[in-house]
Amino acid sequence: MIRLPWLRILLFACLWWILAEGRVDGWLLGCLAVIAATWTSMVLHPPAAPRLHLGALPAFLVYFLINSVRGGGQVAFMALRGRRALQPVFLELPVNLPVGAPQVLLITVLSLMPGTVGVELADDRLRLHVLHQDLPVVAEAKALERHIAALFGVGI
Repeated sequence: MIRLPWLRILLFACLWWILAEGRVDGWLLGCLAVIAATWTSMVLHPPAAPRLHLGALPAFLVYFLINSVRGGGQVAFMALRGRRALQPVFLELPVNLPVGAPQVLLITVLSLMPGTVGVELADDRLRLHVLHQDLPVVAEAKALERHIAALFGVGI
């Protein structure tokens, strides 16, 4: 993502010009749209946000796919065994990732993994609801944290 505000303004102005088909009679509205789009992009993706390292993306996607399928199989097996197979617990894990996008990605991906739901993220502690206390959630969360750290190029 573009980090400098004036480059974002230029990008959104060019986009408006394209959408307006080069007409100049809509630039009053266009200026408002460019300002709003620039402000929104700066809030949603501030300049200090870490950059993604695309070289780490394939390993992250493979890890996610393998663990999603494996976790789905575990949850299906527990569901077939009935209610007694479930022993839900809340786990609290320390989070070593920087605040912002890396932590948000961690809690989002963990919530997408079968059998876990992120409940709360506060003070570098992540609270998870897990379907069974014996699932290797702590080890999986730490491995996921390492993949996300590589993806964002941060050390943990």
